Amino acid sequence: MTLGALVACQSAARADETADEIRALKAQLKRLEVKVSDQARKQKETQVQIRDVASRPAPPVASGPNGVSLGALGGSAPTGLTGVESSIRGLPVAGSPSLYINGVSITPGGFLALEGIFRDRFIGADIATPYQNIPYGNIRSGNANEFRMSARQSRASLLVKGDVNPATHLAGFMELDFLGAAQTANSNESNSFNPRVRHLYATVDQDDFGAHLLAGQTWSLVTMNTKGIVPRQENIPLQIDAQYVPGFVWARNPQIRVVKDFDQTLWAALSVENPQTTFGGFTTVGTTPGTLPSSLVFNQLPPGGSLFNSLNAVSLNHMPDIVGKVAWDPTIAGHNVHLEGFGIFRDFYSQVNNSNQDVAGGGAGGSILVSLLPKQLEAQFSGMTGRGIGRYGAGQLPDVTFNANGTIAPIQETMLLAGLTWHATSDLDLYAYAGEEYQNATYTTTESGGVLNPFGLGNPLFSNAGCSTPGSTVCNGNIHLIRQITGGLWDKVYQGSFGQLRAGLQYSFTQKYSFQGVGGGAKTQENMGLFSLRYYPF
Repeated sequence: MTLGALVACQSAARADETADEIRALKAQLKRLEVKVSDQARKQKETQVQIRDVASRPAPPVASGPNGVSLGALGGSAPTGLTGVESSIRGLPVAGSPSLYINGVSITPGGFLALEGIFRDRFIGADIATPYQNIPYGNIRSGNANEFRMSARQSRASLLVKGDVNPATHLAGFMELDFLGAAQTANSNESNSFNPRVRHLYATVDQDDFGAHLLAGQTWSLVTMNTKGIVPRQENIPLQIDAQYVPGFVWARNPQIRVVKDFDQTLWAALSVENPQTTFGGFTTVGTTPGTLPSSLVFNQLPPGGSLFNSLNAVSLNHMPDIVGKVAWDPTIAGHNVHLEGFGIFRDFYSQVNNSNQDVAGGGAGGSILVSLLPKQLEAQFSGMTGRGIGRYGAGQLPDVTFNANGTIAPIQETMLLAGLTWHATSDLDLYAYAGEEYQNATYTTTESGGVLNPFGLGNPLFSNAGCSTPGSTVCNGNIHLIRQITGGLWDKVYQGSFGQLRAGLQYSFTQKYSFQGVGGGAKTQENMGLFSLRYYPF
């Protein structure tokens, strides 16, 4: 064999070997691609299973006799401001320890609190401040300071849930605090006070139709939510003061509410709620000569056996308050937004000259909550305006006053609130709010024998001449405006297997102004500092 032929044979052999190696590498690469694709598919399946499991009730971890077991409440835990709200309010949420009895979960909630408040003008109030009663200068005790400590805002709650089928869910919720005070309640020695109902309601949710029903006592539908129109997801100011902020629109009413959601993004609701009317301005006791008809009937003290406190008057009402609301939860440029708009119809009822009188009232409002920095900073703004809406404001200005003939005159009012919440760290939340409530003067004046007789609210003939003189009784002082700025923080001192410990601080500055009258207008202000230490065992 020649040298050229030998070289050619060796080259062909090496080429065959190289081709075999390339084919082997391609086969190995193919197997790797199949393996990677299979792993990606399995990872997607695992993620789907995780989401599916997260949406189901958690399986019990410790079984007992007769279908009794212990486990964690199923579902997805709230996040963002909703999560902070739930935590500070001590609400039962997904992941909380639950007792299961024949498939029904029973989840406790609440907290034990010690709180204190300092006011630079004495009111004589516990941890909830009646802003409308901040004293003018004629009240001698208003020139003294006030300090109180209280455990009464401690809360106990219970959430009961059961699934009729995968799409139909039943639930009930109860929450109590200890801010009730019977006639025997006092701060002398025993400091014995009473539990009271905050929330007590049942719900039915039908996922296939996006339909929801609530029946019982809870936040009025006018109260702002953080998301959707869902109970226990209300946007309540985070402050310690149990009367919240002037300008915050709220009530807790017995009601029946129906809600329809469209893909959990657009919501519509209608609520029929328990009525009550508050009165202000002129009464038959005052510094003016005006006298209302003796046949006028409005507030009545309930008789014994009525199941009402016989010292607290109830108004004449024969129609419920009716509230309608729509809400939308879009995401805009990566920012979660919650928008609401609502309207309310009210009926005011009295009797004068042996004839029943009906007067309509109502209003409209809305709110917006925006996540400015996702999971860090939220901004909110809300407002409401209308005639006869005073009971729905934290300032508790009156709904109505009276004309000279004894008929009811609804008072025009506007409420505004703005706020910021900053989640500085996972343990520290800071907040600031500014709000106000103001009313328009609503009055009539008659003349008899050359004497002017003023009636209503904010009548310029009412005298404020003594509102700055200690001990003076010449002070009508009808309220025109209440406003407040407040800020504070909540610090999570401990969170672990034994629950959670939070410490809170708050400062607020409140001003109250009267309408102008004889002698000018009256004004006053209140500085308050509050602290709270709360233990959440669940």
